[in-house]
Amino acid sequence: MSGPDPKADLRRYLQAGRDALVWKMEGLSEYDIRRPVTPTGTNLLGLVKHVACMELIYFGDTFGRPSGEAMPWFDEGAEPNADMWATADEPRDQITALYRRAWTHSDATIDALALDAPGRVPHWPEERSAVTLHRILVHVIAETDRHTGHADIVRELIDGSAGLRADNANMPPGDRAWWEDYRDRLERVAREAGRG
Repeated sequence: MSGPDPKADLRRYLQAGRDALVWKMEGLSEYDIRRPVTPTGTNLLGLVKHVACMELIYFGDTFGRPSGEAMPWFDEGAEPNADMWATADEPRDQITALYRRAWTHSDATIDALALDAPGRVPHWPEERSAVTLHRILVHVIAETDRHTGHADIVRELIDGSAGLRADNANMPPGDRAWWEDYRDRLERVAREAGRG
């Protein structure tokens, strides 16, 4: 009997976040996946684009394994925040394919290196730029899940869809009327607490 496999556990959590992030765009129009629904412009396709770039950098450059993928939004003179949204010339399929290529590249790095393999994050402060594969896996899982949480809220604001993944909503059962009543009750409680 073999013991636990920490690398396999970390990869499973990373893949779950990846799958959830892509799933949040399912069934939506090109407009809806690009639509900025927060004051800072957060949008679904931009989140996917950003996380794809993040993986390519953290599992590529950090360990001397550059992906060769062009990421012009990081070039000198590029518009600030250009990795957080997709232009009209960057279709969903192109961004999603970039993300899937990032998975392949990242997974190859994860397979090739031990968890204690050293790397260096070039854009982190020097005093903490020395890292291990383990630290980067934890960092990227946290970043992916953070942005998937953003996608949860964005998707709910677009069409009311909510849930953890296609096969597990991870939400209390309730129809539209139940959820409206629940939200109204929370609003009443908030107003009451605000008067106190």
